[in-house]
Amino acid sequence: MVVQGILWILYGLLLQPEPGTATLPLLMESVIQALAELEQKAPATEAGHTASAWLLSAQDSCAHNPLHHFLLEGQNLKTTKLDPPSLSPELQGLTVEVARHDAGVTFPDIGATVPDVRATSPGLRDTSSDVTCADVGAVSPNVIATDLDVGATSPDVRPGSPHVQVTSPDVQASSADTKANFPTTVDSLLVVTLARDLGLNFLQGPQTWSHSLGTEGCWDQLSVPRTFTLLDPEASTLTTAFLNGALDGALLGDYLSRLPEPRPPLSRLLSQYYGAGVAGDPGFRSNFRRQNGAALTPTPILTQQVWGALILLQRLEPAHPQLQGMSQEQLAQVATHATKEFTEAFLGCPAIHPRCRWGAAPYRGRPTPLQLPLGFLYVHHTYVPAPPCTDFERCATDMRSMQRFHQHTRGWDDIGYSFVVGSDGYVYEGRGWHWVGAHTLGHNSRGFGVALIGNYTAELPAEAALRAVRDELPRCAVRAGVLRPGYALLGHRQLVRTDCPGDALFNLLRTWPHFDKNVKPRTARRATRRSRRRPPPTILLATDLQ
Repeated sequence: MVVQGILWILYGLLLQPEPGTATLPLLMESVIQALAELEQKAPATEAGHTASAWLLSAQDSCAHNPLHHFLLEGQNLKTTKLDPPSLSPELQGLTVEVARHDAGVTFPDIGATVPDVRATSPGLRDTSSDVTCADVGAVSPNVIATDLDVGATSPDVRPGSPHVQVTSPDVQASSADTKANFPTTVDSLLVVTLARDLGLNFLQGPQTWSHSLGTEGCWDQLSVPRTFTLLDPEASTLTTAFLNGALDGALLGDYLSRLPEPRPPLSRLLSQYYGAGVAGDPGFRSNFRRQNGAALTPTPILTQQVWGALILLQRLEPAHPQLQGMSQEQLAQVATHATKEFTEAFLGCPAIHPRCRWGAAPYRGRPTPLQLPLGFLYVHHTYVPAPPCTDFERCATDMRSMQRFHQHTRGWDDIGYSFVVGSDGYVYEGRGWHWVGAHTLGHNSRGFGVALIGNYTAELPAEAALRAVRDELPRCAVRAGVLRPGYALLGHRQLVRTDCPGDALFNLLRTWPHFDKNVKPRTARRATRRSRRRPPPTILLATDLQ
């Protein structure tokens, strides 16, 4: 409870800042510094109860969120007036800046949401504060009954169980199946971090079922960020920052619930999670939240959780404008579609850093639009930089370096690749899905060029990078309608006289689905012979010649 209590204190401070103080940069490192200072000042005994009680008495946002308030009461938290420990002027100023961005931001160094103090993620949310009063991985994963008549906890379920048991892999709309699969309990941790907001977002109607989830945003500058703007202000409120925060909260809350006492200081846990990995595990860090989130919340479980959250909210707030008159079959349909969209369009897709995140220079001139959907995916390696990049700072530096080379030395309008994949678990946007690139001479308008950072002549990229190119990126491109379902995957060397993407990587590509083995690699000699036999294509865009 000590760790959770300190997190509650920080969140309370975020909601009640003192104006006129200095501030630290809006970076996760600053939040961790604030937490470490709070941990040093918090009392060693009864810290969890004291901090939680202070939060509830310090702000009113939970009063506007009956479901979160109900779940907090289930933790037996009393609303006693307490005073938080004081922070230094710099850290107090940080809380002012964090609270000022109630419309939503993501910290530029990692790109997620405030340790989610809703969930312990790396940045601020893109939602209003009433959605997040309890969104703190600090809420223990208790199983709560959806039938309010039986009390706050079900008598036959042990509090602290990390997941609800489900009886069927799918929720159907028919009355018989709905009755059979009716969720009798929900997991409080999943409800406050993800399920409630996911369900409410899709309650707006069928038009939101295909609406984009995970909208990104940009800071005005990377060094001293002040203003954050969503790239698509009309998109779903479930932005990337929000969803990252929800996943981080669920993952870290689940992890903490399984640790014996004494639990590690939260500042140390966050340093590891947003660094090299929790407890030395490089797979358990924010870079891989989507893969870990998919394992924590399989589709059947999440569907039941979303449905259960809506049922519980409907019973707690009968006059809720979106829930009035909704039948259980309708709520089941909403939960099914919400989970499907979240699972396929977010968890199943790679995390793509937009150009603004890595500090891209402007495009020179006017880009040429692609005629979508395309039928090819061309795989490259960068060769230089040769070492794989394993963290955001290194990958972003490599992206800027390649863009400078392509623009200043090659004379191209922009970085040539459509997308670039690092070994840090992220994809980096180059020219993106909609603009012709400069990656595969003579074929730029026909396919997307995807490069893996590194030299893969003698060795292979990290599995996370391979998975992004082989599975995640093309699957989501097909789903989005920008890549044809029967697309062909080719190595750069099959179309241009080059050793790219390296012998080791190319030999692996030959074993992948969609690889077109009928297009033979073009060596310099073979290319010369072909040029004598066959005239070059006559219809080419100017960018195809780059």
